[in-house]
Amino acid sequence: MPDLPYRHWYREPEDGAPTAGWPLILFLHGVGERGDDLSVLARLGPPKASCQWPYFPFAVAAPQCASGESWAVDRLVRFLDGVLAAQAVDPDRVYLTGLSMGGYGTWHLAAAHPERFAAAAPVCGGGDPRRAGRLQRLPVWAFHGAKDPVVPLAASREMVDALERIGAPVRFTVYPGVGHDSWTRTYADWELYQWFLDHHRPRVQRRALEGS
Repeated sequence: MPDLPYRHWYREPEDGAPTAGWPLILFLHGVGERGDDLSVLARLGPPKASCQWPYFPFAVAAPQCASGESWAVDRLVRFLDGVLAAQAVDPDRVYLTGLSMGGYGTWHLAAAHPERFAAAAPVCGGGDPRRAGRLQRLPVWAFHGAKDPVVPLAASREMVDALERIGAPVRFTVYPGVGHDSWTRTYADWELYQWFLDHHRPRVQRRALEGS
């Protein structure tokens, strides 16, 4: 790949890519995966699923923050542009997801650039409900543990409530009795990945991105 603003982990199916390219999952990790060891990214989330499942029909790109860093929207956009330019992936089927710090990153990146994604799935994160209007056309499925002691359930709830008030396409899964680790169940369930595959970036968003 070209020089990218993040170290990263990348995997795609071994089969030849479809004509339009592979659907792409952009995965944002949490605080515990920061540093310079890319192997930790394969231990959870879509990277883990892509390594363990017999067939996983997505390319997965997982950037890594250095120690002490948090996700920066402008750098993530440059990273995504680099992946799209270098790999056989479908720009109309880019799915954004992340957990904890990456859940916050998912909400913020999706609100900043909803036209870049076909769907977004923030896990145990939070965002700015004042920006919910920017997500009005982007399908969102949020996940959270009811007993999360690190990121309060209210962080997801206020975003979901803001989206519901404007009639946005949002789903919300709360795991009763589950603490901060709401990601293991989320990313081990094929239903999320099927939901991703059910969505394409609308043509109007594609035209907006291309400036036509």
